Amino acid sequence: MNDTFREPTHPPLDPLPGFDAINRYWDKYHNKYVAKILPGECYVTANDELVATVLGSCVSACIRDKVFGIGGMNHFMLPSSGESRKGSWLSEANRYGNFAMEYLINEILKNGGERRNLEIKLFGGGKIVKNMSNVGERNIKFVIDYLKTESLNIEAQNLGDIYPRKVIYFPLTGRVKMKSLQSIHNDTIIRREVDYSDSLKNKPVSGDIELF
Repeated sequence: MNDTFREPTHPPLDPLPGFDAINRYWDKYHNKYVAKILPGECYVTANDELVATVLGSCVSACIRDKVFGIGGMNHFMLPSSGESRKGSWLSEANRYGNFAMEYLINEILKNGGERRNLEIKLFGGGKIVKNMSNVGERNIKFVIDYLKTESLNIEAQNLGDIYPRKVIYFPLTGRVKMKSLQSIHNDTIIRREVDYSDSLKNKPVSGDIELF
């Protein structure tokens, strides 16, 4: 009997506090549970499970403690400049980007990780719609500048270009599987990111957080 694609023998282990709302499913190919994150979401785990997302112009940071195997992924986009007052966009952009990065890192540290052990990989920021402002480029610049300011090294990256990406992250080992989606058969990715971008205009980040 071929058991390459096994059915789960146990329910998923409980997620870390604060991540109960993230959708998780059994992946028969990898024989593991996978947490699927959408724009604006983040997932951190100490279990042997995967984190997956599909990126257009958004960026995901895959970060883990390479000693203890605690890690996760975020999925974020800076707000568009829109009709922001002069000088206000940069403040808003930094606030959203900082929140996405600091929340992920702080959750790893809070659950037993150590800053000195952090391994960071970056993906996304594609320009997937012609004649559209290159928010992907701004996302890339932000995250690289942010990590430089925080003196955190980038282990690997696959950023820019014109294609969406599917990313599967293995926090326990640091492995990443990435596939460039050369063609889009529907507008799901674009619509999802447009809706997310619109929500940023009407739903400000509540409060600020700082790195431990």
